[in-house]
Amino acid sequence: MTQVVPPIQPRKLAKVPFAELAEGRLQGVVSSGSDIDRVYVSSIEAGTHDFSCSTNNNRPCGGVYGGGCKHLSALMDEAILQYGAGRVRRYLRIDGEGDDLMRQLKGTHQQAPAATVFSRFLRHLAYLELPTTTEPLPELHWFPARRRES
Repeated sequence: MTQVVPPIQPRKLAKVPFAELAEGRLQGVVSSGSDIDRVYVSSIEAGTHDFSCSTNNNRPCGGVYGGGCKHLSALMDEAILQYGAGRVRRYLRIDGEGDDLMRQLKGTHQQAPAATVFSRFLRHLAYLELPTTTEPLPELHWFPARRRES
């Protein structure tokens, strides 16, 4: 059984429906504030703090070139709610002190492919649409059964 870390605080999923600490990045999907049909895929690299923000079809966010954008800030805020500031700080390897983690980032804009993160988001949505069951999922049949120790 996979352990899921419960959120530190409840999140509102309308603005940031998907946020994860994975693949050496804080990455996620952020809704556009101006177009209901548009989403942005944003990420911050652990260690270097290089960042990227573009639409799901790789059109760059206009605000990202000024050293960050509102989508990155929204992603960081929701990650802190979901994982806690300490865990986000450790994962991204942010040195320094204080509550505003965005101000402590020293990275530069580096275009990252949005397709992988967006694909993970779509897969996440597909699982949410499945009916509730305790039966194994056919597409995950290749995971070995775990024996319970007595």
